[in-house]
Amino acid sequence: MPSIGMARINIENLKTFLTVVRLGGVRKASAGLNLTQPAVTARIKTLEDSLGCVLFDRSAGGMKLTKRGELLVAHAEKFEYLSELVEREVVDPKGIEGRLRLGVSETIAQCWLPELVAKLHLIYPSLEIEFNVDISINLRAGVLNREIDLAILLGPISDYSVNNIVLPGFEMAWYAAKNSGPEVTGSAYLSRPVLTYARHTRPYRELKEMLFEKVGPNVSMFPSSSLSACFRLVEANLGIAVLPRALGADYVAAGKIEEFDPGWVPNPLEFSASYLGDPKSHMVQTAAQTAYEVAVAYYGDRKI
Repeated sequence: MPSIGMARINIENLKTFLTVVRLGGVRKASAGLNLTQPAVTARIKTLEDSLGCVLFDRSAGGMKLTKRGELLVAHAEKFEYLSELVEREVVDPKGIEGRLRLGVSETIAQCWLPELVAKLHLIYPSLEIEFNVDISINLRAGVLNREIDLAILLGPISDYSVNNIVLPGFEMAWYAAKNSGPEVTGSAYLSRPVLTYARHTRPYRELKEMLFEKVGPNVSMFPSSSLSACFRLVEANLGIAVLPRALGADYVAAGKIEEFDPGWVPNPLEFSASYLGDPKSHMVQTAAQTAYEVAVAYYGDRKI
């Protein structure tokens, strides 16, 4: 016959306990769970009351697991795994509630993010999707710190704890204003300022190395966190840019800018849909696979 205490254990309290353990404290757990700190503390206290024991040593040095707290971790992970199995095999996706914290690079935001969000809403109508657009280095940190559930970034993330689904790459192209003048052709464009990705990104670093090698150290680079701003500046004939062809296609079709060929182009941008493998979440895995399907369909439709 089960004890009265065991009968009162709540799976959400166990998940909160694991989040506090994994993130290293109530403050980070509250952000990760989208709860107030008092709410997280109350859940832990309720769990301790249910078990009749203290799970954390709340000393001045922070929260440290007690012996019984350490024993509970393995059992709580089994509950978590079973909960994920039920979600995957039993629960109708249309009835799943919760929140997906989605982080995306601006390249993705300007291409197929709307299609991804729309498709996820069809699969999970009750799911709240919270997304932010940032550079990949910050998105990577967000995944590893458990502040982001799924990141679509310049990847993959090389960490044993992360699962990566490699997405179709973005071919790069050089752009200049449509009416730059007939006297400027090919590599002659490279004497002008080069607009490109933000400074602390892989595309910026790789382009800088290539420009130094092929043009020289005096080349002017204007990094920007806004790719749409780069295209507008190119259109205004204030510089040239090397950016994804998928983003430049509409500007070229509208006659605002044109491609040019200096004889070389940076390697395609490789993106991945990346998420932590622990704890397992069928919803996050489905969202990552959906991102892959949307990316493939996007390229199929545009034939880029």
